[in-house]
Amino acid sequence: MTAHQEPISTPSLPRAAPEEVGLSRERLQRLGDVLRGEVDSGRVPGAVALVARRGKLAYLDAFGVRDPANSAAMRMDDIFRIYSMTKPIVSVAAMMLWEEGQFLLGDPLPKYLPEFAERKVAVEREDGGIELVPAERDITLQDLLRHTSGLTYEFRGNAPVQKMYMNAKVFRRNQTNADQAATLAGLPLMHQPGTRWEYSRSTDVLGRVIEVLTGQNLGEVLAERILRPLGMVDTDFHVPPAKHPRLAEAFERDPETGAAVQLLEVHAKPSFESGGGGLVSTAIDYARFLQMLLNGGTLDGVRLLSRKTVEYMTADHLGSITGASDLLIPGYGFGLGFAVRRHAGIAQVPGSVGQYYWGGLAGTTFWVDPAEALFAVLLIQAPGQREYYRVLFRDLVYAAFAD
Repeated sequence: MTAHQEPISTPSLPRAAPEEVGLSRERLQRLGDVLRGEVDSGRVPGAVALVARRGKLAYLDAFGVRDPANSAAMRMDDIFRIYSMTKPIVSVAAMMLWEEGQFLLGDPLPKYLPEFAERKVAVEREDGGIELVPAERDITLQDLLRHTSGLTYEFRGNAPVQKMYMNAKVFRRNQTNADQAATLAGLPLMHQPGTRWEYSRSTDVLGRVIEVLTGQNLGEVLAERILRPLGMVDTDFHVPPAKHPRLAEAFERDPETGAAVQLLEVHAKPSFESGGGGLVSTAIDYARFLQMLLNGGTLDGVRLLSRKTVEYMTADHLGSITGASDLLIPGYGFGLGFAVRRHAGIAQVPGSVGQYYWGGLAGTTFWVDPAEALFAVLLIQAPGQREYYRVLFRDLVYAAFAD
């Protein structure tokens, strides 16, 4: 541990000196030196980094400033917009309902959201236009969890369907989850269900399915079933006024491109609770969620999932299905809410077979390595630099192994 101020809000994990869990203190300090140098270079305003192994927290440090507008020093309990790191939490909530027998993974989506019946798929013609053809089968709940639904994200490209998403304003803060699902159901799919991995608003739709199954808002379900049981007291779809001073911010403009940076508005409770990207959290909060997964679904006497369910979620569910190589990098498949490592090599980042991970649009990232009983979390708010820091952080953590 370092001399920075300790987190003040969330029950922490047990602590250990790095050498007690097979990590090098000097090499973890080198990790910190590198991150501190990146902050000093002006590429990111600040960061919080956490490494845990064998059930104990071995490294936690904060760097730089929380808010470039006032130069307040970053603290280890500061709150970050985690964007798509929301997806694993929502996926766990869905699988908790699956464990209760509330749905089958092969169930057709229209069983729960009838508006998704008789879908059409947009097929591009040579002249640049599109032809709408019937979907060969319904989207399933497994498709939503593994991103093979045929849905897409409007910001992922300029394909005709993505332009339709943009024109339909599928992401609006003043809508409900039901409103967004209805909008998506009125637009064509980008691919035939089950044929291609396409990063998408699938988890937003999954969040709406959770609401239909439970009769509650998604935020209520997450708080009741995951956040409160795990003691994740700073994780929510908004930051309440008393915690506004702890909210990490980005530079006003990207330091490399000069483009304006605009992050998700989280100061007030939204109508739309995005299952795919709406949560805020802290390093310690998210560490408790990851330790629960690494423990096989339990933490501090609270069991959310069975060990076999966690194993099933973090196994590859794609097989020969491919797509979006910029996100689904070589050597990886995708499970139910996580990218999953299938090969020790091939990828340009280190890791073990069975490692699973994901990240968020503003730069946050995590991974869990069950073979090494390790997980790590990096929180930054620097959208344009996110890919570089995800790789750098993983390289430096694996370089710190001492056993």
